[in-house]
Amino acid sequence: MASNKKYWKSVEQLDESSAIVEALQQNEFVTEIPTDEFLGDKETLEATSTTRRDFLKYVGFTTAAASLAACEGPVIKSIPYVVAPDEIVPGVANYYATTIADGFDFANVLVKTREGRPIKIERNDLSTMGGANARVHASVLSLYDNHRLKAPLVGGKEVSWSDFDIAVAGKMNEMQGKDIVLLTQTFASPSTSKLIKEFTAKFSNVRHVIYDTVSSSEALDAFQSVYGMRAMADYDFSKAEVIVSVGADFLGDWQGGGFDAGYAKSRIPKNGKMSRHVQFEANMTLSGANADKRVPVTPSQQLQVLKALTGGSASGLPDHIAKAVSSAKAQLAAAGNKAVILTGLPSVEAQTMALKANAGSVVMDAVKPRMMRQGNSSEVAAVVQGVINGKVKGLITVGVDPVYSLPNGAEFAEAYGNLEMKLAFASRKDATAELADMVAATPHYLESWGDAQLKKGTFSLMQPTIRPLFSTRQFQDTLLQWTGNSKKYYDYIKDTWSGVLGGTSWNKALEAGVLVSNAQVDNEVVSLSTVLNSSTSNGALSASQDGGLELTLYTKTSLGDGQQANNPWLQELPDPITRTSWDNYVTVSKSDAEAMGLTNENVANGGLDGSIVNVKMGNVTVSNVPVLVQPGQAKGSVGLALGYGKTAAIQEEMQTGVNAYALYNNFSSVQNVTLEKVSGTHEFACVQLHNTMMGRDIIRETSLEIFNTKSAHDWNPVPQVSKDHQEIPVTSPDADLWTEFDRSIGHHFNLSIDLNACTGCGACVVACHAENNVPVVGKSEMRRSRDMHWLRIDRYYSAEESFDVDQDKKEGFSGLFGDNGSLGGFGELEDPSANPQVAFQPVMCQHCNHAPCETVCPVAATSHSRQGQNHMAYNRCVGTRYCANNCPYKVRRFNWFLYNENDEFDYHMNNDLGRMVLNPDVNVRSRGVMEKCSMCIQKTQLSILEAKRDGRPVKDAEFQTACSSACDKGAMVFGDINDHDSEVYKEKKDKRMYHLLEAVGTEPNVFYKAKVRNSKEA
Repeated sequence: MASNKKYWKSVEQLDESSAIVEALQQNEFVTEIPTDEFLGDKETLEATSTTRRDFLKYVGFTTAAASLAACEGPVIKSIPYVVAPDEIVPGVANYYATTIADGFDFANVLVKTREGRPIKIERNDLSTMGGANARVHASVLSLYDNHRLKAPLVGGKEVSWSDFDIAVAGKMNEMQGKDIVLLTQTFASPSTSKLIKEFTAKFSNVRHVIYDTVSSSEALDAFQSVYGMRAMADYDFSKAEVIVSVGADFLGDWQGGGFDAGYAKSRIPKNGKMSRHVQFEANMTLSGANADKRVPVTPSQQLQVLKALTGGSASGLPDHIAKAVSSAKAQLAAAGNKAVILTGLPSVEAQTMALKANAGSVVMDAVKPRMMRQGNSSEVAAVVQGVINGKVKGLITVGVDPVYSLPNGAEFAEAYGNLEMKLAFASRKDATAELADMVAATPHYLESWGDAQLKKGTFSLMQPTIRPLFSTRQFQDTLLQWTGNSKKYYDYIKDTWSGVLGGTSWNKALEAGVLVSNAQVDNEVVSLSTVLNSSTSNGALSASQDGGLELTLYTKTSLGDGQQANNPWLQELPDPITRTSWDNYVTVSKSDAEAMGLTNENVANGGLDGSIVNVKMGNVTVSNVPVLVQPGQAKGSVGLALGYGKTAAIQEEMQTGVNAYALYNNFSSVQNVTLEKVSGTHEFACVQLHNTMMGRDIIRETSLEIFNTKSAHDWNPVPQVSKDHQEIPVTSPDADLWTEFDRSIGHHFNLSIDLNACTGCGACVVACHAENNVPVVGKSEMRRSRDMHWLRIDRYYSAEESFDVDQDKKEGFSGLFGDNGSLGGFGELEDPSANPQVAFQPVMCQHCNHAPCETVCPVAATSHSRQGQNHMAYNRCVGTRYCANNCPYKVRRFNWFLYNENDEFDYHMNNDLGRMVLNPDVNVRSRGVMEKCSMCIQKTQLSILEAKRDGRPVKDAEFQTACSSACDKGAMVFGDINDHDSEVYKEKKDKRMYHLLEAVGTEPNVFYKAKVRNSKEA
């Protein structure tokens, strides 16, 4: 009963006659170096002053050329401390607990600093809010962004803070009696709320309005109406037996995110049980990709589905959807209080239905809800209208960029320019700050003090990990100055926390970063929304007419709401579903694309090209939007990501995508639109076809029923190889061509990856980037298959919607030909499904004990250690690339160019400020060498040395790689298998364990655990 499902990464792979796929399978580097352009031109050769060294570089990356390139490392003078600070020991990292609360991402984190420089974000295990996502891990790079404001501005010119305060005081005196709005992000900060109240009490003509760029107003309104508090319910999915989601991407950014760790716990088969997850959605999301059953439905149908699940009727829905609803409803009833219904629909009616349905569920926590969203869409809409009609005379913006993010941004910008008072608190000269008369330069959160209550009863502290790099000042310190309070914000927080600490000291709370307390603090009082209810529930959630489509706006794993659009780590992070970076795009179903003549096609070098459309909504048009044909997209619907299209204070290379906020009418994520095809073709930086492994033993999966009733040999067999015409297991010593080494002494490192727990979130990819100084290569190089990520998360689609259907078809084949023959049957399985199942698989260097790369290196640059790690000696590597050609996993990356200090690759590593993020424990590679995952040898050796210094054995949890420490879902477990009490040793003995491409006989030190799906219907 082993799984032989047909997996595919791209529709192009399903065309057996595709020359493109064949070329990509046979050639690792498909774009030739254009030497002929130089060497073939006699006049150019005769006129050139090229030296012998440069000539060798043009000819190719030969041994001589690579050797010369390796000698070009920069020499940088170092200056010692005159008086060394006591807390800083050169070469030893310090860690500080702090909190990110930027209005969209909220998380408790640890910050690794070296010689006073923050260089890495780690998750804080004491957090009750889940781990750090990819954006949080990348936020350390945003600290060193050269586009940050260096000082406050008045009239566009830099001034001192004293002059700035004088200018503001004068303007505030002029504005007495006139309506001024303080428009801020959600701070979720008790001390900031208190401070704002004091400020508005002193200046009675100022009123405070909270603006969440991506609104959760309907969910907040529903919770407030049911429970009397403006917050959002929290959910512990580890307690769930049945999860039914209607349009809620709860593994993405839904209601603040951070639910994936609990979800992963419920997805691991234990005692024959695991949760059942059913997803009704339009866009293919992370939640849908991880679901046991995914049903594509348009947003208007989702409202009907939700009503049917909560007691209504499924009449009017298509038969297959009505059947899925009936089954889900029966499973919800059977699970009782261990079932939960979620919805992402922008409707108070829908959100209220879900809350009431979950009233008795142990999964939902309404007593201690989430406080990370506070915005009120109706109040924001009233402020916008007031600015436009002239009733609002002054606007103070804090942490928000309404000129960029409002749906009527152009109209608002014109009206904003006419305001009597325009003051922006901003970290960069964004679209709003560009038009403001006065701009207060604010620091990065790693330079700031602060506090937060992310969840009722759980308090967090924010502390600076570096002195401010520029002349910046916190918004809170500025308010203290303007209200005549002589305290610093640090002291103000301590006073606010006097009733929170209980028996805990301030220093202990600061050290932990998180404090659980039942102390009551005042929260912002916000009235219920009344303006947008009817328009969102009855307008945008109605079916589109006259050939229109239903648009779902969403936030991508990489850029979120767009605050970190200038962060190259995030721009280059491939989307987990589409595997596309450096872009946003309209996702369209195959059937809709064919009807409109929209296409995607792969070109000879593997790059993906797509059609271009204009997206129209009433009088609003977003022009020249690329189209990506997305398997699983609900017919009649399209998707488009927010957060792109920024240009103000954004480096030219990162001014990517289109601004979809123009379509965010009434702050609703669902709109009715039409698409108009325009001429031209868009070039995507898509890695779907890179390093393809189609048709090989890659993903292993089974159903929960088979997992419980069949032998592991049936669904997780050990591959057989032939020896002397006899089949023997590949693990047999008789099948081994290598002389085995004794690895029982000392440490032997292994990494376990559980396909059931991995949600494809990408946090591990960015963590690897930060830890190992992985370069960013840009869109053009990504398109040429030259991405440098040491770790990738492959996304595979399966040919059928369910495992059972796939199995039944294959097992029912009789003979080669005929109506039920395998020839035609397998051909049918190769047709791309309109709703495929999805599997994610993180792949890095497998650190093979019998590594094929090691045997072919002519200079012994790659070799194996006794501890199980495959080493790369960069100084020895001459760039032959034999190792990459011989690697069955395609995990080695050739460093084509000098990415560091190179104007052609100006991605925060080309200036002194950006290079402050580099990890000094890992060298920055020069051009012409092969690089790959090192299994973070610098971290394992540090753990060994620290234990040796302390005279003790290393504890199991001390061994970590960047990826395993970033994964709060438990999908990655790293450790020493020679320690039989270690977690990784237990994982390796699990019956779900298998090695990737085990039949090759490489004996990797990375192993996987087969995916189990709970496919049983009611």
